[in-house]
Amino acid sequence: MADKTFGPNGWTPERLGDLKGKTFLITGANGGAGFQAARTLLKKNASVVMLNRSSEKSQTAIAELKNEFGQGAAVSFIRMDLASLTSVREAAAEVLKTVPRIDALMCNAAIAQVPTQQHTVDGFESMLGTNHYGHFLLAGLLFERIEETKGRIVVVSSLGYNMGIKTIQFDDMNWDKNYHQNKTYSQSKLAQMMFAYELQDKLAAAGKTDVKVYVCHPGSSRTSLITNSGNGLTRFMFWIMTKLPITQSAEKGSWPEVMCATEEGLEQRALYGPTGRAEFVGPVGKGTLHPHAYDKPVIERLWSVSEEATGFEWKL
Repeated sequence: MADKTFGPNGWTPERLGDLKGKTFLITGANGGAGFQAARTLLKKNASVVMLNRSSEKSQTAIAELKNEFGQGAAVSFIRMDLASLTSVREAAAEVLKTVPRIDALMCNAAIAQVPTQQHTVDGFESMLGTNHYGHFLLAGLLFERIEETKGRIVVVSSLGYNMGIKTIQFDDMNWDKNYHQNKTYSQSKLAQMMFAYELQDKLAAAGKTDVKVYVCHPGSSRTSLITNSGNGLTRFMFWIMTKLPITQSAEKGSWPEVMCATEEGLEQRALYGPTGRAEFVGPVGKGTLHPHAYDKPVIERLWSVSEEATGFEWKL
């Protein structure tokens, strides 16, 4: 059932006021939904810092944005590869040195449907390592700066969290025995959500309620995510899907994360995204959140496993 909080058309960027003086960090912002989120925020006079892997693509994206919004547009870039914990630490250090305030950290970057098992430089299955561990460490390293600004952490997940095995395969986190491009991806997106919901619980327990944590998904959007990493058949199937009314533009796909980064009065234990057909497309609002995403014993155990894997202990 569609969420009626924002009226029949759902949340749209028309609700945004002037964002001058606010700073948003977006991972994976040189294309797709991350780039569109940057555009929307810059249009409202915000400062945007992109955390991207490719320097070349980032420079191209920045040139395009400055061409649209003027050379004075406050958009910059720090190189970061989420698949390398060392790179995440270096990027976080650079952020802390050069970015005085963080109104929202938008954990937007992801890799998807990697056809055969790959590992990050730290030895993790590539999708779990990039999508979950990289963001877990980044958010932890930047948390105090976010807290100073009473900022937000926005986790961009996927409807894939509700596919696959719907829990964490703790006895084989790297999927050595049963690697599957879709199920393993689903676990990485579920892990991201579990991180967010356990962080909400930890912040509440510590009385640190100034920092808000929100979870959203873009629905079925025409971005380069699948075309960058999926195999031939997956890319072909997705290309067919893009011709059907069950997909929407990358710009619309970015609205849930922009909403979660800016809108007041949102619920934390929720999943925001399109509320139309199968929640793939349609007006943006509060969607369906299945309880396996915040199964308490699982989210607590995943937190411990994640601290151990990243070598980072959150001080809350």
